[in-house]
Amino acid sequence: MQVNGIILAGGRSSRMGRNKALLPLQGKVFLERIRQAMLPVVKDIILVSNEPECYPDWQGLLVTDIIPRRGPLSGIHAGLTVSDCHYNLVVACDMPFVSTEHLMRLRKEAEGYDVVVPQHGDYLQPLFAVYSRNCIAAIEDCLLRDIRKIIAFYPQVRVKFLPVERLGDPAEMEQVFFNVNTPADWQQARQLAGEIEEEKRHE
Repeated sequence: MQVNGIILAGGRSSRMGRNKALLPLQGKVFLERIRQAMLPVVKDIILVSNEPECYPDWQGLLVTDIIPRRGPLSGIHAGLTVSDCHYNLVVACDMPFVSTEHLMRLRKEAEGYDVVVPQHGDYLQPLFAVYSRNCIAAIEDCLLRDIRKIIAFYPQVRVKFLPVERLGDPAEMEQVFFNVNTPADWQQARQLAGEIEEEKRHE
């Protein structure tokens, strides 16, 4: 089963104060870390950003929102619309610990569903999920009514709420799902990656 990857890099990063996709971690920016994790799993990778000028070296398809200023749901919509694969792995650009292994496990759960979203207790991970192109019409309906919550369209499609244990140990998955929104989050990511400790050893 072929799938495409969609990386969402369209946010304003207002809390971070700079482009999150281009934050460095262990010698690579977030975008490159996610791209490399996706490459063994997907046919092509689509980057969705409303600032395409920030990515002059991007080698794949780069698209902007079709229905703009509606948040990540606009990005999912744009990516699905241009994708030539029925199933698509969607990941936000601020998740630097995404791994090939967990993307492969997620992909295996897709057949027969329009959305596969990891669930841990009451918490969903809609920005580390599978979406089929069957979702386009339902998403578009939400966007045109200015409904921006990602899961708002879920009742209109076939959704698998995937227990996080199917992807890995819940404690391990907490790091996979870790997303960076603020400078403090970035420092925490660097701590988790061992980067800060490495710097201290070289002082």
